Amino acid sequence: MTTTTRRPTLQRSTLHRTEHRAALAFVAIPVLGFLIFTLYPLLYSVYASFTSWNGLSAPIFVGIDNYIAMANDPYFLQSMWNTLFMMLGIPIGLVISLVLALALNRKMRATTFFRTVYYLPVISSIAAVAILWQWAYNGDFGLINQTLAFVGIDGPNWLQNTATVKPALMIMAIWKGLGYSMLLYLAALQSVPRHLYEAAALDGAGTIQQFRNITLPMVRPVTFFLVVTSVIGGSQIFVEVNIMTPTGGPEFSSATIVWYIWQKAFDNLQMGYASSMSIVLGLLVFLITFIQFRLNRRNQFSIE
Repeated sequence: MTTTTRRPTLQRSTLHRTEHRAALAFVAIPVLGFLIFTLYPLLYSVYASFTSWNGLSAPIFVGIDNYIAMANDPYFLQSMWNTLFMMLGIPIGLVISLVLALALNRKMRATTFFRTVYYLPVISSIAAVAILWQWAYNGDFGLINQTLAFVGIDGPNWLQNTATVKPALMIMAIWKGLGYSMLLYLAALQSVPRHLYEAAALDGAGTIQQFRNITLPMVRPVTFFLVVTSVIGGSQIFVEVNIMTPTGGPEFSSATIVWYIWQKAFDNLQMGYASSMSIVLGLLVFLITFIQFRLNRRNQFSIE
């Protein structure tokens, strides 16, 4: 009896250890990837931000000299301002996306076609899209100025004018991400129970009241997600600027912070200074994201 009772326990124990080792092996792969490709570069960037390093020779520790130089660098401040200014396109894009989602949520013909057309820029190569928009913005033969000429408007040289270069990049970024936001809003709208609108209509609520009291609260989680991800992505805009305005635009008016970090790191070989700017950018993005989470939690509590 003793032998027959111990054997299943022994088999279960062996099987448990085998499954445990297999599970650890699967978990170890992403953990090692995080340690090697994320945590170690982050920690080394923090160390490099306190050094004078050109990426080739050994780094020389200089303390907080890089951060002091950053505070007195007008190009750093200008690039930060340019980045924040371009983020003004985020709420504009969200509003347009919600309007399109409301339109496509209705029963109408060719909705699948329009959803595909709006989503096509999202899956297109950002480099190819930037080149096409660069041609469209050309002041001499660009499609936009040719279209404006038909109505008697003499269009500017969009990418070579300090007053128009940032709005031009914002328009392209809004157009590029419109389909993604619209698709998420559309999914949120289709998950709203129809009986809520029916009950509101029976109570005499109009279209605007239904939108304010039902639609907006139901799509609030999607809006929060899009705002957070858009701020993180908007702070890292680089490809569009590097292709459409490779010199940072007229009077440095289109240079973003990531573009300036890249220029300092790989053009000027100031890796230590570029690392210090990267750390500051990361802390700012973390702070903005933290504030957004706190505001979202406070709004949830106020609604409850």
